Amino acid sequence: VLCYRPVRPVKLFSGSRTSLRIIRIPMNPAKPSHRLLPVASLLLSATLWGIVWYPLRLLEHSGLAGAWSALVSYAAALLAMLWVFVRQRRVLADNLPWLLLMALAAGWCNVSFIMAVLDGTVVRVLLLFYLSPFWAVCLGWLLLGERLDTRSMFVFIVAVCGAMVMLWDSSIGAPWPSGTADWLAVSSGFAFALSNVFVRRMQHVTVVLKSGSSFFGVVVVAAGWIVLSHTAMPAVNPVVFGYAVLLALGAFLVMSLAVFSGVTHMPLHRSAVILLFELVVGAVSALLLTDEVVLTREWVGGGMIVLAAWVAAYIHAGEEP
Repeated sequence: VLCYRPVRPVKLFSGSRTSLRIIRIPMNPAKPSHRLLPVASLLLSATLWGIVWYPLRLLEHSGLAGAWSALVSYAAALLAMLWVFVRQRRVLADNLPWLLLMALAAGWCNVSFIMAVLDGTVVRVLLLFYLSPFWAVCLGWLLLGERLDTRSMFVFIVAVCGAMVMLWDSSIGAPWPSGTADWLAVSSGFAFALSNVFVRRMQHVTVVLKSGSSFFGVVVVAAGWIVLSHTAMPAVNPVVFGYAVLLALGAFLVMSLAVFSGVTHMPLHRSAVILLFELVVGAVSALLLTDEVVLTREWVGGGMIVLAAWVAAYIHAGEEP
């Protein structure tokens, strides 16, 4: 028996001893991955991002400024992922330009989000950040050639309308950023969408390598922020730095792996819509943990976003492989 791909060991005789037959006996095909796994990964990441602002504020109140929190936390996560760069150095070298672009986009996304959520109100920052589905659809169409079917367009419209309802400011008559925190949130959303475009482009690159590269990008951007803003090293108890490391390993590491896994295995516009669930988690956590007031229109918009996320998950789960 002459086999040219992995097969189960068999003992097979056919014809006379002088004859030779080429027979292919394939292994049992591997079971396809569960269709809901990417959705669950994105919902987990969205939930963690919706509540991570609280430990960040606790660190800031303990004397660890936002840029330093990002630097310490993501440096710890990067150290935990160094083995990936060594083990996959060939893949890293082959995809270095795209990984660097993704790393810088992810770095600005995370640092600007941290700075915005520390300086602004939680719900407003999240709303401005999650204008990212608009950027995601535009970038996915321009750079990835993704097409929107009717159902996906309906989901996108409902989600964006919900965000606009939550964001609407009657004093100016338009959803427009005001202040540094707002602009940081908007730029963070754009950087998030851009990084996801690079994630989708590098389908052959493993999730762990993408995550490690994003940690590197955050460290670089945070270090640059500290240098350019002349932020001195905080004189805090070493225990505070330990808490920042725990936040990195218990939250940032899990969030990054989850979001990269989900985005890698799902169309860009759908992943962006599902991640809008972070808005609802952020609104509820802000209501419970702060004195911020959530208006009626924000609850209405949040309900629309939840509906859009559910429909997107339902559509994706019902697709044929």
